[in-house]
Amino acid sequence: MSEQPQVELFVKAGSDGQSIGNCPFSQRLFMVLWLKGVTFNVTTVDMKRKPEILKDLAPGAQPPFLVYGGEVRTDTNKIEEFLEETLSPPKFPKLAARNPESNTAGLDVFAKFSAYIKNPNPGLNQSLEKGLLKALTILDNYLNTPLPEEIDQNSAEDECVSTRKFLDGDELTLADCNLLPKLHIVQVICEKYRGFKIPAEFAGIHRYLRNAYEREEFASTCPVTAEIELAYAQVAKPLK
Repeated sequence: MSEQPQVELFVKAGSDGQSIGNCPFSQRLFMVLWLKGVTFNVTTVDMKRKPEILKDLAPGAQPPFLVYGGEVRTDTNKIEEFLEETLSPPKFPKLAARNPESNTAGLDVFAKFSAYIKNPNPGLNQSLEKGLLKALTILDNYLNTPLPEEIDQNSAEDECVSTRKFLDGDELTLADCNLLPKLHIVQVICEKYRGFKIPAEFAGIHRYLRNAYEREEFASTCPVTAEIELAYAQVAKPLK
C-alpha cells in the first residue's frame, strides 16, 4: 500500500502572528481536509511579516495555499477540486453535495452582508439591510424545504418542513465548507457593528448553525470571535 503524501495547509495567522486568523477560505480548506480524514499539518502565516516561507513556496500568493506531496497549490477552488478528486472513495469520503442546489443556497448572503457592513450612509442602511434579509430568506427557505430523499412518496403531505442538519442532508459537504465560515462571520459582525441579529423566525438557519457548532470540524476551525471583529474593525463603516 502506497504511503500517503505529506499534506500541509498554510492559513492566515491572527493578530498575534500565530493563532488562526479570520479567513473563510482558509477555514473552508481546513474543514475539507478534516472531513476527508487525511493526516495533515496546519501552518499559520503572519502576513505582516511576509515570512521567507512565502517567498520560497508561493511568491506573491496569499493564504490559504496547500503543499501536497511537495507540490504547491494556491487557488482555493482548484485545491478543493483536487482534494475531492485525489482523496476519493473507498479510502476517503466523497464530500460533493448530491443536490446541485445545495451549492448555490446562500450564494448572495456574503455579498449582501459586505455591502451592508461597508456602508457609512445611514440613509442607505435600511435598504441594504433588506437586501441581506432577502438573501437570508432564500437560504432559510432552502434549509426548510425537504430534499427529494427526505420526501416519502406515500406520505408527501406530512413532510412539509425539512429536519436535516446541513445544506445537503445530515452530513457536512463541500457546500457547507464554503458557506458556514461566511455565515459565521455574518452573524458575528452584524451583531457587533450594526446590532443586527439573524431573525429568530429564520428557524432553518438557526437549526443549521446549531448543528454546525456541534461539529468539531467546524467549531474547532473557527477563528476566535475577537479575531473576526478585529479583521472588520476598519471595514465595518460607522453610520454617520
